[in-house]
Amino acid sequence: MQYQNAVMPNREQLEGFSKPGAEGPIYMVNLLKFKERAEYVDGRESSLTGEEAYGLYTEGVIKVLARVAGAGMFSAKVERLMLGEVEGLWDKVAIAMYPSRAAMMEMMTLPEMLEIGVHRAAGLEGQLNIETVDAKGLWLGVEEI
Repeated sequence: MQYQNAVMPNREQLEGFSKPGAEGPIYMVNLLKFKERAEYVDGRESSLTGEEAYGLYTEGVIKVLARVAGAGMFSAKVERLMLGEVEGLWDKVAIAMYPSRAAMMEMMTLPEMLEIGVHRAAGLEGQLNIETVDAKGLWLGVEEI
């Protein structure tokens, strides 16, 4: 399996995301790879690492998520690869919950997202976003949790 980190979705991904999805909340799994040093497109000088710049973005996202009834669910540093093989690991895994695809699309168009998005672009080398939905409580073969 090959993968390609990206900072922005391609046209096909955006079109697919704009279509109705599963009923109920979605959980966006983010596999994040940071730049060594933050690089701002406006050329501003910065002593921030990529992760620090992304942290500024995260602070803003937490506030905006609440406006669309979403929430940060999980965030952790990637320690090592337990199973499988990839050329390089991501630096962090984060999961955010949105009440629906429409709520996430609404959030992405808010003016605040444009403002804080500069930190995301400055800090990220790339990422994978994986949209997931509730599997009706199925976890390791257990039907009800």
